[in-house]
Amino acid sequence: MLFTLPLYAAHPLITDDTGTQGAGRFQLEINSEFTDDEEDAVDETGGEVATILSYGITDDIDVVLGLPYVWYRVKEDGFTVADADGVGDLTLEVKWRFFEYEDRGLSVALKPAISFPTGDDEKGLGNGKVSGGGALLVSKEGVLGKLHLNLAYMYNEYGLDEDDMLLRNDIWHASFAGEINVTADMVGVCNIGVETNPEKGMDDHPAFLLGGLIYSVTQNFDIDAGVKWGLNDVETDTTWLAGVALRL
Repeated sequence: MLFTLPLYAAHPLITDDTGTQGAGRFQLEINSEFTDDEEDAVDETGGEVATILSYGITDDIDVVLGLPYVWYRVKEDGFTVADADGVGDLTLEVKWRFFEYEDRGLSVALKPAISFPTGDDEKGLGNGKVSGGGALLVSKEGVLGKLHLNLAYMYNEYGLDEDDMLLRNDIWHASFAGEINVTADMVGVCNIGVETNPEKGMDDHPAFLLGGLIYSVTQNFDIDAGVKWGLNDVETDTTWLAGVALRL
């Protein structure tokens, strides 16, 4: 959970779209997730609340700042063996939609990203060093909804020797999402994806399936909820998601 790519998509989706805010427009999001993962005698619970601010420099370029507050607890045979909470790593992203084929509803964007070590790596709340990467985003809009594809890469640097020894630097991500217009104000979303396992020596990579809803209370205010399920043992069993988005 602590070393995933900083792709701030239209919550509750993990897969981002190519949409931007427009020149001079802001969007403020507050997104939350609550996780539960059990394996043998080990029970891991946790979550985060992330505040994300997007600003449109031009109609095709956004700057996105994200800061999460993270917590987790690990129990083994009913006894707490790890328990921490605090601010995670600050992320800065730039989304540039560089291609549009309006007649076909097709668009492509690049999204470079950098994370800063504002989280306490000794508590497992961050990397401990500046890390960076980027993503290729593709979106296709149709009459009934939208489709999105993401291919992303992140190079993680670690402040602790233990993390550097146990965790991979190169993290790859691939995911696909769909949106369907349920009503004029409600969109149903689904998402599937896979990401490199951050643990060295692990050949199984976390894969997920997600479903949820986005409801537009007004033109500029959305609320959302969703559930993400692990498709294999190395992915978190269940993650509950909820968020709000306000555009100004």
